[in-house]
Amino acid sequence: MNQAEANEPEQQPESDPAGESVSSDPDSQEVETVATDSEVENSAPELPPAAPPDPTANPPAAVDEEAKMDWYILKVAFNREDSIADALRKRVRMEGMEEFFGEVVVPTEDVATFTRDGKRRVSKRKLLPGYIMVNMLINDDTWFLVRETGGISDFTGSAGKPMPMEPSDIERFINRPIEDEEDEPQIKIGIPFKVGDRVRVKEGNFENQEGDVDAVDEANGRVTVIINIFGRSVPMELDHWQVEPL
Repeated sequence: MNQAEANEPEQQPESDPAGESVSSDPDSQEVETVATDSEVENSAPELPPAAPPDPTANPPAAVDEEAKMDWYILKVAFNREDSIADALRKRVRMEGMEEFFGEVVVPTEDVATFTRDGKRRVSKRKLLPGYIMVNMLINDDTWFLVRETGGISDFTGSAGKPMPMEPSDIERFINRPIEDEEDEPQIKIGIPFKVGDRVRVKEGNFENQEGDVDAVDEANGRVTVIINIFGRSVPMELDHWQVEPL
């Protein structure tokens, strides 16, 4: 060792202004820097929780008073039309959606039938078995409510899109003509036959003769039967109770 090396002072570690020693090792500096950043992050003040949204700030959309309800036909389970209509009315009330729905109708007509002892009885007959009609405003919520009601399969329409009823059908099934108070409303007679049925005459001059039903007159309770007499087909108009099905 020469004289210069012996006189060179030993290198001391650097110190920061606060008096703490700082290592000259780069790896040590990196670790210490990371630790310092973590401490800064942990020492950041916590933010207060966000205030809940004000329900009055964005009120729900009001019902469009100018929107017009339409009549729609719903396909339902056969022979369950009345109970399904009641279930739909109940769901509308439970969901509080009366503002979107009007009447729910099972279209019927009065018909007269006769018992074996000749007594006349008036009853209701469904005009469209397997269908009911509803006056409503179509939107996502009302469409879902109807489709989720038990017994309802779908709206009538094309490509899955509900189609409103034609005005002529509304007049036929919904807006019945109003009878004058002085006139007794005409009641059809329920005849258990249709054109093409094979029947037998059970009373009258042609008793036990067989024939085919050619026409049905429900307003007057009569049927026209084609009977073969002397090799010729002859139409005979008979009361519906004079014939029986084969």
